[in-house]
Amino acid sequence: MQTLYDKHHCTLCPRECGADRTTSVGVCGAGDDVRIAKTMLHRFEEPPISGTRGSGAIFFCGCNLRCGYCQNAAISHGQAAGAHYTVAQLADSMLALQASGAHNINLVTAAHYLPQVVQALQSVKPHLSVPVVYNSSGYEKATALRLLDGLVDIYLPDFKYLDASAARRYSAAADYPTVAMAAIEEMLRQTGEYREKDGLAVRGTVIRHLVLPGLSADGAAIMRTVARQFPAARVSIMRQYTPSFNRTGDRALDRKVTALEYNRVVDAAIACGLTGFTQERDSATDIYTPDFT
Repeated sequence: MQTLYDKHHCTLCPRECGADRTTSVGVCGAGDDVRIAKTMLHRFEEPPISGTRGSGAIFFCGCNLRCGYCQNAAISHGQAAGAHYTVAQLADSMLALQASGAHNINLVTAAHYLPQVVQALQSVKPHLSVPVVYNSSGYEKATALRLLDGLVDIYLPDFKYLDASAARRYSAAADYPTVAMAAIEEMLRQTGEYREKDGLAVRGTVIRHLVLPGLSADGAAIMRTVARQFPAARVSIMRQYTPSFNRTGDRALDRKVTALEYNRVVDAAIACGLTGFTQERDSATDIYTPDFT
């Protein structure tokens, strides 16, 4: 753990920004204390994750990827949002969500707090009767993810780009494609084939792709890559991109995804024999973003 996370010189994530997180924050916006914006029963994940009662979501503050169109920008880019949690309090929040009826414990964008998350899971895992979901941007070191082996049951990573220029333009991470490929490979190594029981996900990896305006060809290429490299996974093809969240300055993102663009990605997935989840046209709205105030 120490070789991956030196709080005085952080190299935990692919940015390797070297921040002293005891006195400042890293590129992720996080210091050395865990900040959580919200814990809730979240009903807007994929059906086998949300189920009938909701997923036990823990929304962590900060993010190392900095996407310019993030729908959770209030907490991912915001420095002041959230409350301080100790490792013990984080573990307690997982148990509280389970007690409230959550179908799973859903850790949303926790990569920059991985050492504390591992400690909390190690203490609480024997007391959980529901799966642990690790909800990720995909921009994570495979070596760091190995710390979660045996602690996470379901991985829910994004696979945002194969096009390095788009990754650089919209997320300031030209290395995103290679980093995400290695991360997803490690996730699948840990979880194996996707499995459900009684309509709920219990094990495996679901790879998400948000279709962006003008990037449907890249999305179709991602589906072909998943079919070739990660056939044990399911895919979730999202059409919830909402122009009002665009802060990139690129006017190409000032519109919704067209039906033609979205269907191009879905058709590629079907042609490759992939199975998974799609979204309705009316998902492109901000009403599905939790209130973080």
